[in-house]
Amino acid sequence: MAERPGGTGLADGPRTRAPGGWQRRAPRGGERRSGGSGMAHDLKSLVVVPTYNERENIAELILALLKQPLKLEILIIDDNSPDGTARLVREMAASNERIRLMERPGKGGLGSAYRDGFRYALRETDADLIFQMDADFSHDPAALTEFLEAAGRDDLILGSRYLHGVTVVNWPLSRLFLSYGANLYTRLVTGMPFKDATGGFKCFRREVLEAIDWDRIHSDGYSFQIETTYLAWQRGFRIREIPIVFVDRRVGVSKMNRKIVYEAVFLVWRLALTHLFRSRPRERAPQPVRERRRGS
Repeated sequence: MAERPGGTGLADGPRTRAPGGWQRRAPRGGERRSGGSGMAHDLKSLVVVPTYNERENIAELILALLKQPLKLEILIIDDNSPDGTARLVREMAASNERIRLMERPGKGGLGSAYRDGFRYALRETDADLIFQMDADFSHDPAALTEFLEAAGRDDLILGSRYLHGVTVVNWPLSRLFLSYGANLYTRLVTGMPFKDATGGFKCFRREVLEAIDWDRIHSDGYSFQIETTYLAWQRGFRIREIPIVFVDRRVGVSKMNRKIVYEAVFLVWRLALTHLFRSRPRERAPQPVRERRRGS
């Protein structure tokens, strides 16, 4: 049993949709494709999924992820879910080395779960790409191949609900207005050009996560999504949005609350003021993914 900083146990196994209507673009020069080219399939990926009371979703999600034509492993980060989510994942990990489980002592929030997951990805794996996604099927596992294709040219891929109109299913209008308004507000205050900076379906190249000081990030929810994208943007990494269809959770309860909203309102001003007199580096030129070998 390995320990993460702070005493959280990490258990491994024996070691441990994109909509059909989307059109694939032709590969640009020097780009690694997710289909047709063996190079992209050689890239190692880690999918980080925080959970709290997701027993009804997690087994089906893990099986759906494992079916994707990618060389991926899955890291589930569970906050001591009362419904036995961790126990179910532990049972699955015992017979599949591609499943990993990090168990935390209590509900620490989405942002801290991702921070722990990203630190683990950098410290304990040789993943070239690190994905983050929700456990409730609001993010379609089949869309991972679209992210992989985009990551052949760009450094951070954002799954966008607002790139081509609004592609959100089953949200009440109040929730939709809140999300859309939060993104408009974020663009106006920070200057970031992205239509969906609050979304949680992303793919990072390893070097993006390596460039961020995770000990200095304490935001959660919407704020965490905004802050990580903003810091990558400020460092000149290439960021691209691709369209996704976001479907509200099928079962379970949303973790959204007023505290998360209020935190985001003030965070964007803090980010903007902190970097007010700093010039943003020129966006770096496209370059292939640097494949990492264990121990390098």
